[in-house]
Amino acid sequence: MVILAILIALFFALNIGASGAAASMGIAYGTGVVKKGMALFLCAIAVFLGAYLGGGEVVKTLGSGIVPEHTFTVSVTILVLLSAALSLFLANILGIPLSTSEVVVGSIVGVGIVYQSLFFDKLAWILLFWVLTPFIAFIMAVVSSMILKIKKIKKWLEKPSISRILPFIVIVMGMFEAFSAGMNNVANAVGPLVGAKILSIQSGIFWGGLFVALGALILGKRVLETNGKKITSIRLEDGCIISGTGASIVMTASLFGIPVPLTQITTSSIIGIGFVKDGINVLKKKIVIQLLTVWVVSPIISLTLSYSLIQIIIEKNFYPIFVLAMALILIVGIVLVMKRKFVSLPTQARKETSLTEKS
Repeated sequence: MVILAILIALFFALNIGASGAAASMGIAYGTGVVKKGMALFLCAIAVFLGAYLGGGEVVKTLGSGIVPEHTFTVSVTILVLLSAALSLFLANILGIPLSTSEVVVGSIVGVGIVYQSLFFDKLAWILLFWVLTPFIAFIMAVVSSMILKIKKIKKWLEKPSISRILPFIVIVMGMFEAFSAGMNNVANAVGPLVGAKILSIQSGIFWGGLFVALGALILGKRVLETNGKKITSIRLEDGCIISGTGASIVMTASLFGIPVPLTQITTSSIIGIGFVKDGINVLKKKIVIQLLTVWVVSPIISLTLSYSLIQIIIEKNFYPIFVLAMALILIVGIVLVMKRKFVSLPTQARKETSLTEKS
């Protein structure tokens, strides 16, 4: 059972690396500064260093900050990690950059609901950061992008000396963001193992960091492509601001032991840049709608999975099957409604344009 728990955690760490690749070096790749393979290689190095040197505080939070440490028996740990890993693996197959923090916290909350042992004060802080950090990143990206449009600043950026330095700064900022991802996200894989006393904090962040780095190299290509190319075109100066902002927010949260959605923060910044360039149309792009849909349903999926699996396998209570069925119906309904709503927007826009031309 212990070996199985470790294997699931390492499998989960691989998927975290795949998802974190888009949230860190996606900017450098999207601006054409580095090739895809080099972007993933640099991401892997920085993620490992971030995990090993600064991942301990968030590990403590996920191991004993949301539910009591004694809650994490080996069996519970396996089901928590399995629920989170399955949710994240599905997102990686679809090429969607998903927040590992959301799926792990969702799984742990499912445990807390079963055993009625949630620390609501800590959970409230985590949820507050989830709501605020992507919104702040979006606003900062919009403001900074508008500032970069000022004529004097544009002329300064066009100087040959500045143009030669910008690519290097983009790479450094991308690695800085990957480093912060390692600090924050490695805990998502090994936090429950540390809570269950299967691994020490140092062993957990070493092996977790190593497999997160391998995941970036092996599984990160599609998610890197999504964040780097499919949302909006990105200039070098935009990339510096996006990566620097995201890394600073995540590193600050990590020092206080708060797991935050780095992927959402970075993607929100990219959407903010696109908003200044393309207006409201960027919010109608299929990939943006897909991202928003997954962000809404991912914690619900992992929470429901962990709650139901623990009730059925450990507690031998089969009534949660009905809860699981209703949750699946709800999730499918949300996805269909969001797709129908946003697909109809371009059609409505065409009708309004046609009426305007006629008048």
